[in-house]
Amino acid sequence: MQVRILLFGVLKDLLPDQPDSICLEAGSTVDDLLQTMQARFAQYFTQTGPAAQGNLWSSIAVAVNREYAPATHRLNEGDEVALLPPVSGGTENPHVALIREPIDTTAVVAALKQGEDGAIVTFDGIVRNNTRRRRTLWLVYEAYEEMALPRMQRLAAEARAKYPIRDVAIVHRLGHLEIGETSVFIAVASAHRAAAFDACRWLIDTLKKTVPIWKKEHFEDGAVWSDGEPFPAELTPQVHPKPSPEPLR
Repeated sequence: MQVRILLFGVLKDLLPDQPDSICLEAGSTVDDLLQTMQARFAQYFTQTGPAAQGNLWSSIAVAVNREYAPATHRLNEGDEVALLPPVSGGTENPHVALIREPIDTTAVVAALKQGEDGAIVTFDGIVRNNTRRRRTLWLVYEAYEEMALPRMQRLAAEARAKYPIRDVAIVHRLGHLEIGETSVFIAVASAHRAAAFDACRWLIDTLKKTVPIWKKEHFEDGAVWSDGEPFPAELTPQVHPKPSPEPLR
């Protein structure tokens, strides 16, 4: 059977020759697919060592048809399978968006605020001019948009269920960003400040770990995909190498 393969972030650079689809035996699982990918690209890691290969395959998450899937998930003909490096539900919320133009933070807050709110807590993620003492020139953000936006919507719904807040806004920028521009903006409206602070911190921390958005940093001496925060353990199907067959005697 044929399944479609999507690569994002650093995986596109590490596995540049990966075709758009891969052929697997009927009844194959996510683990089988990862085993096949690992074997196919083993030659790449002869230059970087086995540790690099282990780190790659143990850190990715897998989405099948835009939903995270465990290693045991059985694949079907025509499935869309996305391999996601660490990054860096409910009713749709009109304040949740992925955009490519500059984020108007003042307009986001104004659209969210209502008379019953006693507090608006915001997080404004800004492009800084350095990373680990290297001068940053600009950033590029990309996303698995068909999955990222629903995940952001789900986070907004989960925050409203988890904390005594009224509403939230989550806006993430994609594409080319200059130093000083806002990359992600989160606002939480609540009657009381404590719940708004707690929800805002939870939203940005969870977004960074679970929403498939990646950052490429461009420096004076090159460009790299930023190391993302690890996915939660339950989202990363681990590859368990299969024993090699014993040689014929």
